[in-house]
Amino acid sequence: MNVLQKIFNDHYEELQYLLRPRQSVMENVDRMLNCGDPSFGGAMYGCTNCGNMKFVPFRCKSRFCPTCGNKYSIDRTHSMSFKILNAQHRHCVFTIDENLRDFFLKDRSLLNCLFSAVNQVISHMFHSMNKSMNFTPGYILVLHTFGRDLKWNPHIHCLLSEGGVADNGKWRSVTHFNYTYLRNAFRTVLLNELEKYIDDPSFKRIKAACYREHKQGFYVYAKPNKCKPNIVIKYIGRYLGRPVIATSRIDKYDGDSVTFHYNRHEDDKYVEETIPALEFIERLIRHIPEKHFKMIRYYGVYARHKKSDNKLRRAISPEVRNFLISRNKWRNNIFRYFGYDPLCCPNCSKTMVFLELRHNHKHISLEEMYKKVMAKARLPA
Repeated sequence: MNVLQKIFNDHYEELQYLLRPRQSVMENVDRMLNCGDPSFGGAMYGCTNCGNMKFVPFRCKSRFCPTCGNKYSIDRTHSMSFKILNAQHRHCVFTIDENLRDFFLKDRSLLNCLFSAVNQVISHMFHSMNKSMNFTPGYILVLHTFGRDLKWNPHIHCLLSEGGVADNGKWRSVTHFNYTYLRNAFRTVLLNELEKYIDDPSFKRIKAACYREHKQGFYVYAKPNKCKPNIVIKYIGRYLGRPVIATSRIDKYDGDSVTFHYNRHEDDKYVEETIPALEFIERLIRHIPEKHFKMIRYYGVYARHKKSDNKLRRAISPEVRNFLISRNKWRNNIFRYFGYDPLCCPNCSKTMVFLELRHNHKHISLEEMYKKVMAKARLPA
């Protein structure tokens, strides 16, 4: 049991009855707590040489689980990197006014407005550069609802190609982005989008305050950062695909309080914070998305499926792509990170073979399983 599982296991009833969590929260928490529990099933392997057997339990596949979440991030990183064009990209961050955050927390469907607003702003910016040729960039939007201190802070990270593809397949590089337009347009489009869905008298007052206090628009980071293809792929894995908190950032847990650390965004200063365990849990579970909600979305060239786009040069070739996929298999990951082959028989060093899957506490006798191993080896039981 890792430290995160221990924290949630110790305060499970308090979580249920005091915090009144959403259904998607309890689903992810239950899956995380039962991750690797053999009673929920797994895969049985056997050695055809000596008859030795090994049971590998299922993992929970929850993004909230530190182990499975890390695996999900690796898989998602590969998926994103396969789409990346062999062109320079720019990392942009679209932030919102602090007074708007609670609206997204109360109604999580409003998070779609963040994606919609950024998409409209970028599409219009590229369309205005050359309307006749209709240059279309490729961009990936990633929603982060957390800051480094784990508090609720929804914002969009955008990985945007510095250029676009015209209708005739011609590529046009773009090296200058209009920051003034990005900030003002994002503020206007987002506030107008939110006004369609928010039925709250206080919103109009907050909207007016946003225009008054952010005369230059909401803060949008879009400075050139020399994101060439090889750097982009590393950047995706290091930053865009990261979970809410890694267990390595949890320094201490004494049963009542949790101590964790982070580097403050403003000045990169190291900060260590100790808070009650229930508050720590509350900060974490608010970042669990609703079921089927897409935190990563593809737009422009990365979303469409035109035959002409197949001619575009990708940052990762199909040959390398197949190698990376095979390298990320369960067995290869264990060998790469821990230095041993999980399917190597400890008795005779032969490779074990897959026998069958077990689900939902179904029991099978050892004698029956042994016969299956011998049948696989075509030997008398």
